Amino acid sequence: MAELFRPGLNRSGEMEVFVRVVELGGFSAAARASRMTPSAVSKLIARLEARLGARLVNRSTRRLQLTPEGAAFYERAVRILADLEEAERAAAGGERPAGRIRLSISVSFGVHLLAPILPDFLDRHPGVTLDIVQTDAVVDLLAERIDVAVRAGPLRSSSLVARKLGETRLHIVGSPAYLARHGEPRSLAELEGHNRLHFGYARAVEGWPLLSDGRRVLVPPLGVVQASDGEALRHLAIAGVGLARLAAFTTRADIAAGRLRPVLEDLNPGEMEEVHAVWAGGGGPLPARVRAMLDFLAERARVG
Repeated sequence: MAELFRPGLNRSGEMEVFVRVVELGGFSAAARASRMTPSAVSKLIARLEARLGARLVNRSTRRLQLTPEGAAFYERAVRILADLEEAERAAAGGERPAGRIRLSISVSFGVHLLAPILPDFLDRHPGVTLDIVQTDAVVDLLAERIDVAVRAGPLRSSSLVARKLGETRLHIVGSPAYLARHGEPRSLAELEGHNRLHFGYARAVEGWPLLSDGRRVLVPPLGVVQASDGEALRHLAIAGVGLARLAAFTTRADIAAGRLRPVLEDLNPGEMEEVHAVWAGGGGPLPARVRAMLDFLAERARVG
């Protein structure tokens, strides 16, 4: 990054100047950082746009604004430059994880498993920076520029590569205060009268699997409150809003402390939900930063 930039740069050099323009907010700041003149930076960006056949930035007297094509090129350029740095480091015999990792996880996984161990990962890999995206919904790894995602439930057939982190049991829980007000359901019929908290997005299995006369049935989680993630449902259940079906690793401490109680355990089929770390398979070697994250999750973030 400290290299002197002049006209006639190669493609990686052009990318680096463009990234500086974006991150520093203008041609003048990028010129100072690159030891170039503002006019040289402007001409370089113009040549880049001409070669690509697309406008990357809209110029104005007050600010610089990326076009959609420019935003897409910026994200790819950041990743390419990080991979280039790692390739050079590996060739020099010092392949240490470095660069940004964009990690997609559920809120529950982040709160209960990742956050407590994250300081150890950052101490172990000081050259890595993390961009954590928390959502329970399934995201498109390529469209969202995700390096690693942690997903619960059945994996769809795709080009993704998976590494199993474990599996967890799911059960229905409610707070003692809620059960005292509304009674503890002991049958499917009694469950009908309860407020069943549910997710506000489509899931692989729509409904709560329970046993009825030895047969597995799906009970619709109908209720007056829905939320976008399991951690929100957990807090709503603790507050006495209703019943929720949650992963056991997220409720273990609450049950031990008496904040939640499992219900309908006799009707729980005991199904296990697998949890995987997934990434886009490209056939080539993984960047050191991505491999480091996968190894760390497999070692320290086991789900059980």
